[in-house]
This record gives sequence, structure tokens and C-alpha cells, in this order.
Amino acid sequence: GRRTQFLHRLVAFADAIGKPIQLLYYPPYHSKYNPIERCWGILEQHWNGTQLVDVTTVLEWAKSMTWKGIHPIVELSRKVYAKGITLTKGAMKEIEARLERSSTLPKWDILIRPNCG
Repeated sequence: GRRTQFLHRLVAFADAIGKPIQLLYYPPYHSKYNPIERCWGILEQHWNGTQLVDVTTVLEWAKSMTWKGIHPIVELSRKVYAKGITLTKGAMKEIEARLERSSTLPKWDILIRPNCG
């Protein structure tokens, strides 16, 4: 709950869709409870021992796996993200004002309400 660009984008997204967004993070080292981490584990088992020599091989192996009986949708993204982009302290203060952090788990439970204005 401290990644500035991620939070900035989610606040903008909540405003765009006009719906609240609840962020619930898993505490560090608790990947067994996180479904995406379990999915990654299935993928690792699926292509275990395969020589992933090029992008096509990786994509085809990823497409052929199943998790809970379902094949994933796999697409290659060639988007290059800029590094080192940060928000100023003032800009982040505005974002933080929009975040409703849980009093008991402020790092892991955040509610973002859309701006009604």
C-alpha cells in the first residue's frame, strides 16, 4: 500500500468508473493464500524441464496450461514502462487524502472512493 504510481492510477481509475475500489493485500510471505501465486506455481510445474528458448515457446507453454480446468488468456505485451517516475510529496499527499486505510491493517486494507465532484 505504498507504491505511489500504482495508487495514483487506482485513484484515477476509481474516479473514471465511478465505483469504489477495495485493495486487500496479502502480508509478505503468505503466497499460499494468494490465488495468482498459486497459478504461477502451476505454470512452473507445467513447464518444468522445458527449455524456454524464445518468446514463442514461453507463450505457447503458458497458453497450454490449465488452472482449475481453465486455460489462461495469454498475450505478449511489448509496452515499455518508464523507470524512475515518482510523485512529488504534495501530489502524493493528495492521493493519500483519498485513501481510507484500515485502522487495524493500514498497509493491507485500503478503500478508494470515487471523487463525486
